[in-house]
Amino acid sequence: MAGRGNIVSGSDRLFDREPGHPLRSIFLQAGIEVCPQDGSGLDASVDLAVFSTAVEKGNPDLAAAARFNIPIKTRPEYLAEIVSGFKTIAVAGTSGKSTTSGMLAFVMQRLGMAPNFIGGGRVKQIRTPENQGNYLVGNSDLLVIEACESDGSIVNYRPAHTIIANLDLDHHSVDETARMFEQLADHTSGLVIVGQDDVNLARCRFENAAGFSIDRRSSCQATAITYHRFATSFAVGQQSFELNMPGRHNLYNALACIALLSQMGVEPAAIASALPAFTGIERRFDIHLNDGRHLVLDDYAHNPHKLESLMKTMQGISSRVCYIFQPHGFGPTRMMRQGYVDVFTANLRKGDRLVVLPIYYAGGTAAKDISSEDIAGPVRAFGRTADVLDRDAVMAVLGDCEAYVVLGARDDSLSDFAKKIAETLKLPQP
Repeated sequence: MAGRGNIVSGSDRLFDREPGHPLRSIFLQAGIEVCPQDGSGLDASVDLAVFSTAVEKGNPDLAAAARFNIPIKTRPEYLAEIVSGFKTIAVAGTSGKSTTSGMLAFVMQRLGMAPNFIGGGRVKQIRTPENQGNYLVGNSDLLVIEACESDGSIVNYRPAHTIIANLDLDHHSVDETARMFEQLADHTSGLVIVGQDDVNLARCRFENAAGFSIDRRSSCQATAITYHRFATSFAVGQQSFELNMPGRHNLYNALACIALLSQMGVEPAAIASALPAFTGIERRFDIHLNDGRHLVLDDYAHNPHKLESLMKTMQGISSRVCYIFQPHGFGPTRMMRQGYVDVFTANLRKGDRLVVLPIYYAGGTAAKDISSEDIAGPVRAFGRTADVLDRDAVMAVLGDCEAYVVLGARDDSLSDFAKKIAETLKLPQP
């Protein structure tokens, strides 16, 4: 909204704790005022106050908004209002929607379609000193959004087109998320594009949906697939494509974009010309070191489906991988604990190692009744190598594996940790 000429200010308790945080600097350079989260940033001149659904009722900014009679919306309510003013493309799914929405916006921009974009991940080629990479302000009526199901708000969207990529356990049960995806599809006025290989989506009711696939027949099925170490080659129909990202999961992300754009009338050859230039989303398979001896990656994977996709990709890249996983939040860890255990026991090989960091806590009132040992213990009991270590202890045991993969959501400091691992492994070995 600042990019569209509005006066924007705001607060975040992270910035109160870390005044030098890089994201705060980006906001300031974009002309966005950053205020303390003590209520002082709101007065009678503010037209609208927008709050994350994670903000507690006793928050001082919330109290100040009420005191000055400022209209209040939650972030999803405000996003739904923005969506209604555009020809919106909603990208949904329990995994891959950040990459898919970012890829779609990037390709559309490259093809001169001038899209607007609101995403959850930071597209590397969109990022500037004033833009963290998760939005675009275009001059068309097209808007690409990452439609997250976490708070149930996607049922309020009325998009022109929708992609529903996959369905698995994440913020809600599979059945509850399935109902939300069905409602989103019902509220879509134009195209609905669905992942045809997904077993859980196959049980959903979607009217007149087009599909994309690898295994099953669809109007956008990948053939002639070659998975390279850090890239993928494939064809759809008579058109060949190159994707500079590895793994089956990223192929699905690309197919979702190809399917939608093709249905919108974009020529496959044009899509193929733009796709190879996409280099991905920050903290999605970010390579910090690849020197022939060691590989160090940083990735946002945090639910069982994402973890499994990444681990299967790594199995084709390195024979001995150390996965350093930081669970995010006590509530999500409690809900997905068994899924984590199942994925790690199924995908850790004899030479692999799992390190579980302490659970990431961003503040709030969550019950701290689960720990990282509740994940590592059962994995270790199954005969896999799994430990609970803090970051300093991890640094003390580097060198036994070929590849190190730092995993986890929300905590940007994980990227710095991956960089620290990479820098240490670059040093001459004794």
